[in-house]
Amino acid sequence: MIDRSIKTLFNNLEAKDKDVQYEAFNQMIAETEKEVDWAYEVWDQLKEWLIDKDNHRRSRGAQFLARLAISDPEKRIFNDFPALWGVTKDPKFVTARHSLQAIWRVALAGEEQKKLVLEHFADRFHNCTDEKNYTLIRFDMIQSLKKLYDKTNDEEIKEKALELIEIEEDSKYRNKYMSVWK
Repeated sequence: MIDRSIKTLFNNLEAKDKDVQYEAFNQMIAETEKEVDWAYEVWDQLKEWLIDKDNHRRSRGAQFLARLAISDPEKRIFNDFPALWGVTKDPKFVTARHSLQAIWRVALAGEEQKKLVLEHFADRFHNCTDEKNYTLIRFDMIQSLKKLYDKTNDEEIKEKALELIEIEEDSKYRNKYMSVWK
């Protein structure tokens, strides 16, 4: 059963007052730092937000779903990952970027989820050079891998990040990406 305070947070995310929205967003981030028992009560709503006309909802939906992957024993994230990943390519770059910066959290849910995220990061890193702001996209993925490594101390993650950095041909960006790992 969803806690009334969580319902209030969801309502406050839609408030007219931007400060109320921001506070609710930060509280949701704090709530989803750990496993919760109400994930499935908001899951479908968040999935709908991924394709909402409001870019703030798309961004929040992606960030919260990524964070709720640790509270997903049914592994729904596997069916919903394509829609979640889709927001990382949102037409509104700030929405895409916020989503991309959060998606690493899916990998905290387990080995299969980690594999899914790493495969998507590697594919995107290799194939994003036609995208606008691709160096920022690459930076966000490298930074996300560092955050994931810091949470898990999984050497496979570090190896993958360093392997991706090596394919960057421009030394300026390769150095920038490496600075994340120093």
